[in-house]
Amino acid sequence: MKTVADKREREKRMVLEMIALYCRKKHHIKHGLCPDCAELAVYAQQRSDRCPFMETKTFCSNCKVHCYKPVMREKIREVMRFSGPRMLLSHPVMAVSHMIESQKEKKRLEESR
Repeated sequence: MKTVADKREREKRMVLEMIALYCRKKHHIKHGLCPDCAELAVYAQQRSDRCPFMETKTFCSNCKVHCYKPVMREKIREVMRFSGPRMLLSHPVMAVSHMIESQKEKKRLEESR
């Protein structure tokens, strides 16, 4: 079983990759992130670092508690809607691994209830 710290780091890597993909495709940034996406990335990383539910949830995208400010929540949702399907083409191993881990975690949480 993975530790909460491992889970947190996986979540942070996935979100950062999704934001970077979004920024490259939507804002045509070749390297790094535009200022808006950089702000969102820092915010998302901080939210993940402080999440009190990391032990009992699958991943942020599946969380029922919304700890993002409304404006940031809308930005991250836009990134997720855009980048989610595209991750299969740009980072197939990461995307499939994330889906498998998410399903395993969801099943484990359901069985523990």
